[in-house]
Amino acid sequence: MAYHRHSGPSSYTVGTMSERFDCHYCRENLHGKKYVQKEGRHCCVKCFEKFCANTCAECRKPIGADTKELHFKNRYWHENCFRCFKCYTSLVNEPFMLKENNKVWCNKCTTTEDAPRCKGCLKPIVAGDQNVEYKKTVWHKDCFTCDQCKKVIGTASFFPKGDEIYCVTCHEHKFAKTCVKCKNAITSGGVAYQDRPYHAECFVCATCSKKLGGQRFTAVEDQFYCVDCYKSFVAKKCSGCKNPITGFGKGTNVVSHEGQSWHEYCFNCKKCSIPLANKPFVFHAEQIYCPPCAKKL
Repeated sequence: MAYHRHSGPSSYTVGTMSERFDCHYCRENLHGKKYVQKEGRHCCVKCFEKFCANTCAECRKPIGADTKELHFKNRYWHENCFRCFKCYTSLVNEPFMLKENNKVWCNKCTTTEDAPRCKGCLKPIVAGDQNVEYKKTVWHKDCFTCDQCKKVIGTASFFPKGDEIYCVTCHEHKFAKTCVKCKNAITSGGVAYQDRPYHAECFVCATCSKKLGGQRFTAVEDQFYCVDCYKSFVAKKCSGCKNPITGFGKGTNVVSHEGQSWHEYCFNCKKCSIPLANKPFVFHAEQIYCPPCAKKL
């Protein structure tokens, strides 16, 4: 910004004359004395400072007739009062900014004051400083530290937890769940089965290693199997149709007798095919018969 600078109102000294030449305010004769002319009026130096002088915006005292005066936007300063509000550096012949508090600031202090503040050290972050920003909060790079171990995170990965920031290692130790299978921390994603957490890559079919997250599977004694592997390698075979008993769909209900198993819909009389689930039956020569058919054997 530019200001205007001058040496105050024009002042003169009047020589000896026969006619009267008086101060506009106190009527004191100005012959042979110093006076000031302002707005077509003549006044002695004392009356000028009392009635006409501008007031310094900084010290609030009048700016006398013999004092250098600076002004900007209807504000006036003594030359010695025209200083940065923050660092007190003289702003005569220097760039400046008039801020909201009606105080003048040098460019350096203006830049620093308006700069965002580091949440860590509370000092301003100025142009050229390396910084980290997260959710409209900003830190100097070296001030962005883990709240647990206090080590600098800088631009590395981190985990926010409420108002706190954690490095990956501390977050794993403090908050992350541990995979039931590999016993390592689950830092992202994961699968839960019966409230027990697994890495997605650890929750797989025991036979073919296919990932089971979001898929149909069967659990047998802490082992998990995809549908195809369960049918092929684990499921019992129906003594009637010889197909696997999976527990899925139509084959949900099972009938067992003396170590053998049947789909409920396959548990029929060998001779007349009447359904025998939940009914009296006769087991003869590894076959199932209804009582009437059994008597005819």
